[in-house]
Amino acid sequence: MKSTGWDSSYEWKAVTLLALGFGLVGLDRWLIAPLFPSIMKDLNLNAQDVGNCIGVLGLSWGVFAALMGGISDKVGRRKVLIPAIIAFSLLSGFSGLAGGLFGLIAIRSLMGVAEGSFCPTSFAATADASHPRRRGLNLGLQQSGFALFGLALSPIIATQLLSFGTWRWVFALVAIPGLVLGAIMFFVIREPKATRRPGPSEHAPASLGHVLKNRNIVVAMGALCCAMTGVFVLGALLPLYLTGYLSLDTQKMGLVVSAIGFGGFLGQFGLPGLSDVVGRRLASIVGFAGTAVMLYIFRGLGPQPMVLFAVLFVASFFTLGLVSLLSGPVATEAAPIGLVSTSIGAVVGVGEIFGGGIAPAMGGYVAAHFGIQNILWLPMVAVVLGILVSMFLKETAPAVLQRRLDVRPEVAAAEQPR
Repeated sequence: MKSTGWDSSYEWKAVTLLALGFGLVGLDRWLIAPLFPSIMKDLNLNAQDVGNCIGVLGLSWGVFAALMGGISDKVGRRKVLIPAIIAFSLLSGFSGLAGGLFGLIAIRSLMGVAEGSFCPTSFAATADASHPRRRGLNLGLQQSGFALFGLALSPIIATQLLSFGTWRWVFALVAIPGLVLGAIMFFVIREPKATRRPGPSEHAPASLGHVLKNRNIVVAMGALCCAMTGVFVLGALLPLYLTGYLSLDTQKMGLVVSAIGFGGFLGQFGLPGLSDVVGRRLASIVGFAGTAVMLYIFRGLGPQPMVLFAVLFVASFFTLGLVSLLSGPVATEAAPIGLVSTSIGAVVGVGEIFGGGIAPAMGGYVAAHFGIQNILWLPMVAVVLGILVSMFLKETAPAVLQRRLDVRPEVAAAEQPR
């Protein structure tokens, strides 16, 4: 390291802070889900309102995630990252001041703007700080913070804090870590010494159209919509299912819902790692099929917290692993030269807007009109559809293509993605 002059000390500090930052994004985004049973009583909300509150954040997140990555390339990482983390932390605290549905939706939509801005910019800042040999590992570590803090720990944190006060007090308390972290980032995070200048193709208005000509990009968009429908409908409405249908108390509900994060945390490493060996296409099909089977089993279970936790853990391993697989290796390997960021942004943006925005609202509609016991049908249908969509993926895993080339060169050449 000394011979290259690489600042490994800064790398470690930056990646740690950015991982914690993305973890707080997940915490602030998902803290509201286990609090909804209490919020619904105070604000007179129904299941449709719950889905809309989750969905509006996803819509604004998706739009601004697509916009702000490119903007941070022009104005710098710090000018986006630090205001964004301070903004979404304050807005999370302001959620506790909401007096009704309109105020809550307005606050959550603004949170989506701030969190969507933080997301791609933090990925870029992590890549800037990382040595090329550790870039993939560091990006994986940073992104896994979302599942660990947002989906694993937030149900436990929310339900335990709720036992000491009201849901309004919980929101105010969890805003503090983000403000502290933002102050630390102000003194630690720095701009890269050399900013990459985009090539001519990245300035061309037709660049997105060029990306969409690639079959795997379009397939990944559709598959990610299916996977995110599973993640976000479960994350948004499962607390209501567990308390309202299975009659679990708040603490037991928090324990069961935390399985989404713990299973997803491991899946974000495990499923993409498996795809290096068996291929992207097969791993995607297996991931969707595994989720479908686990959700079917989950739907037939009664109020058995540990069994519910175990089944949901496996389902989430597959589902969040799919999110990482489709937005990572699949989108990256399908990207035209010079358009990797555009490709990832297109896939993630579409998946977030539909899966994180529209799907929770659909789930709320199902719960309000057909009963909370039927919400699992929506993610089940989505992941079964994901199996079919994944079958259209062309294989891009280097190890798999090399094995095919060694066995049948003419077939492997014909199957190269275009």
